[in-house]
Amino acid sequence: FWSRPAAVRPNQTQPPNRAEETSQTGTNQSAPWICSGQEKEMAERAMERLGILDLKGRCFRELSGGQQQRVLIARALCAAGKMLILDEPVTGLDPQAIQDFYGFIKRLNREEGVAIIMVTHDVANMVGQADKILHLQQKVLFYGKAQDYKKTRAGREFLGVGEV
Repeated sequence: FWSRPAAVRPNQTQPPNRAEETSQTGTNQSAPWICSGQEKEMAERAMERLGILDLKGRCFRELSGGQQQRVLIARALCAAGKMLILDEPVTGLDPQAIQDFYGFIKRLNREEGVAIIMVTHDVANMVGQADKILHLQQKVLFYGKAQDYKKTRAGREFLGVGEV
């Protein structure tokens, strides 16, 4: 998640340590280590949207996997605004953190209009959360409404439902 080894702020020789600093790196793509007051406010609003404002002063490395995931989503919201592209976002999270993650992603989508494009192998959970499913395997096996996916051969096989 962090690729800049050099100093990231004046007098700082390490990557951001606090959750707040990590989320701020999404506000200024040309110089992510420098944040204006407005960009700091943007990062704080993103953290508030995700219910993690209380984590802003905590060391990022000491947060749980689910908390780190939310901080990184806040960072992405600062950079992207109305669209998130997520690649296997629940890998390494415990079952409760996975459900919490899907809950806040669903809220971002439904209540705030953030478009979510997610690559995942956690299709069983996603079928109940997503509006649309694109199932690829060398070619398009299905694209359409999530509830229709369960009725297709590809959906039944992948979900382990068998014949209906």
